[in-house]
Amino acid sequence: MEMPRPTEEAKAAFRALVPDAPGVEVRPMFGQLAGFVTGNMFMALYGDRVTFKLAAADLADARGRADAEPFAPGGRTMREYVSLPLAARDVDGLVERALAYVATLPPK
Repeated sequence: MEMPRPTEEAKAAFRALVPDAPGVEVRPMFGQLAGFVTGNMFMALYGDRVTFKLAAADLADARGRADAEPFAPGGRTMREYVSLPLAARDVDGLVERALAYVATLPPK
């Protein structure tokens, strides 16, 4: 299975979503970009989609969206993540929820 490649525009849009907050950094990951807090990934770019790691209640809500898909790179579903179109207008709230949730996890 071929991994989707993000465009430069998608990379710029992703970087614009990542909050400028203490401990947050953007790093390359498998030809994509990912947002990390204290060493843990809370969001990632995958082609033209953005993926979030969310707490159970937020994950259930996000998965209920019509534009949501499971995050399954290489066909293996990652259970704590949901994937949405990068162009979706209302992903900002999920950025903050993902960051808040992942910031509670032990640092790596």
